[in-house]
Amino acid sequence: MRSFGSDNHSGVHPRIMQALFDANADHVLAYGDDPYTRQAQEALEELLQGHAFHPLFVFNGTGANVVALEACTLPFHSILCADTAHIAVDECGAPVKLTGASIKEIPADDGKLTPELVTPFIHGFGFEHHSQPKVIAISQSTELGTVYTPEEVSALAALAHRHEMYLFMDGTRIANACAAVGCSLKEMTVDCGVDLFTFGGTKNGLMMGEAVVPLRPEFAENLKYYRKQATQLFSKMRYLSAQFIPYIEEGLWLENARRSNAAARRLASAMATIDGVRVTRPVEANAVFFIIPREIVDALRERYFFYEWDDSIGEMRLVCSWDTSDEDIDAFIGCLRKLAIP
Repeated sequence: MRSFGSDNHSGVHPRIMQALFDANADHVLAYGDDPYTRQAQEALEELLQGHAFHPLFVFNGTGANVVALEACTLPFHSILCADTAHIAVDECGAPVKLTGASIKEIPADDGKLTPELVTPFIHGFGFEHHSQPKVIAISQSTELGTVYTPEEVSALAALAHRHEMYLFMDGTRIANACAAVGCSLKEMTVDCGVDLFTFGGTKNGLMMGEAVVPLRPEFAENLKYYRKQATQLFSKMRYLSAQFIPYIEEGLWLENARRSNAAARRLASAMATIDGVRVTRPVEANAVFFIIPREIVDALRERYFFYEWDDSIGEMRLVCSWDTSDEDIDAFIGCLRKLAIP
């Protein structure tokens, strides 16, 4: 099976699998008090030139988001995000349940917040009848495959800080964003004024694992407790953290993202040449949104799995992975062309 349904469908990068195999030797202390975890933390801190404060590794993206948001909210706070944000749509209410904070969804046609969109939601400070705005949360890249530029991130950070709020970045696909813009991880986070972010691995070649990265020392103080309460503390932590050593030190995080982004651009370009197929959104990261005639959807699904995104207009989504090959794309295009032009 070869799938464009999600970058969660792909396997583990061979170098990551080797790192897991190498870590599976001898005994080490549990719960992160091991040399693999220390090395991975140091690698991430070095990538950010010393601006991270004790990053922690967790199992998955939802867990990472919950732990991060717990660190910067109280139950009477509110979290402002786009109406397509993963924390609002795809996490079964976990951020609300575990933080107690409310989520305010802001309509954003391209999935990206702007100061103009957010400002009307920043009000009610000091009024006990209203939840207190505390966090602007953005996804990088967004659920619509769009990417914030560093300038756009900086503008949101400045807005947040003017109101004594925080800017949180859900970075499950942050590698794809950095690859798309052509900047470093530090330039996309620290230099833009981001206060806390997650660093994704699961969708980019790892078997499992994300990092929660605090950029303020006050967040780091309690993160380990939130991680434990959120059931994200792995006893055999070395199998999470060992993956991040080659992922960071050997540049796999960026190399894999460049490959999946390039595959998405190639896929979209080929799709655009087929009569009756319309690519509906700019391809900036590794996702392609498209519309095809209704009568061929089921036939295409017999060969390839994909998600419907907006059923009201028949919009669907494809996602490329670090291991999407030219052969994968050619086969999909051949199938689609045959169905669209019988």
